[in-house]
Amino acid sequence: MSLGFRNEIGITVWLAGCSIADVAILPRSRPPVMRLFAGRPPSSVLPVLPRLFSLCAVAQQVAYLSAVEAARGEDAAAETVQRRVTAVVAERLTELVRGLFVGQLALDGTGTAAVRALMQAATVLGRVASKGARGGAMHEAVSQIRSALIALWNQPPEPGRAGAATPLASFDADALSFPAVEQSFLSVADDPDVVVRLLTEGASFSGAPELHGRIPETGVWARRSGREQSLPLDAGPAERLKARVAEVARLLAWLDDAERDPEVGVIASYSLGNRRGAAAVECARGRLYHAMELDDENRIVRFEFLAPTEWNFHARGPLVRSLKGSLLAAGQRGQDAVRTLVGSFDPCVGFSLNFHEAGCA
Repeated sequence: MSLGFRNEIGITVWLAGCSIADVAILPRSRPPVMRLFAGRPPSSVLPVLPRLFSLCAVAQQVAYLSAVEAARGEDAAAETVQRRVTAVVAERLTELVRGLFVGQLALDGTGTAAVRALMQAATVLGRVASKGARGGAMHEAVSQIRSALIALWNQPPEPGRAGAATPLASFDADALSFPAVEQSFLSVADDPDVVVRLLTEGASFSGAPELHGRIPETGVWARRSGREQSLPLDAGPAERLKARVAEVARLLAWLDDAERDPEVGVIASYSLGNRRGAAAVECARGRLYHAMELDDENRIVRFEFLAPTEWNFHARGPLVRSLKGSLLAAGQRGQDAVRTLVGSFDPCVGFSLNFHEAGCA
């Protein structure tokens, strides 16, 4: 399959001296799913999804299957739902770990070996979770991940202490300072509005989503907001990366405890009538949506999806709000700090970052 779409976000930062005057975002182009899926039975599409969405492939498949079931008016069995939740949580853990240790945190030779062991254990965890296992095999995979993290951080990953255990101390916190900005977060309560607009507005909504003027953030920082009374309004890369580390610790604890209840809204399905349905899945980078309409012969009439990156990297979204008005150190120090902030929002595709002086062509 050859897919001609640009899988990169372009970010241009306009500088006025030592401050960021403006930020322009050229969004990625999205895969032509309607051209590929229209008229096909849903079962024929499922094997294609990992080729279209290489990251968070499990979450994409779970969202797709849940949306198809909702369009048919079906309810998945409780055991199926539990297996899917476990697989999504395991994949979320794997993606968060990969984001922390691939391109984010500098490692020495010893760290490289530990990261290799970590990713091998995460691969095993994914296979175990996909089968719905929550016994010895799951415990062994989680133990191997925890051991690798201890080797990297010199202490067990724990939600309350994880920030101090990481190499984040090397981050140059003085290279970038942020204005206090109002924060808005995507939540389960937004699902009904989002899924209806997905099916009524299609690509015009999913390409640049907004909710009555709100462009909320989704992902680790948004999930943290659901657990805490207040968050710092000037959060930078260090705070966001520490939140990711703390979530890794929480997910390890959940996977290691067969009796632990999952957080609310890991998977949510919505039957919209007239053979239309939708689903939301809380994956590593935030809330993922699929929406589906089928004809009387069970073929796809319409399929829409909305990934977390479209919220966080919206032209007026959370990243832009965080950067505009920020002060940065001169030269490479400041530019590196901006790049670290962009990476802390964890886009699901690559990005290019360019700096220009405001007023210059």
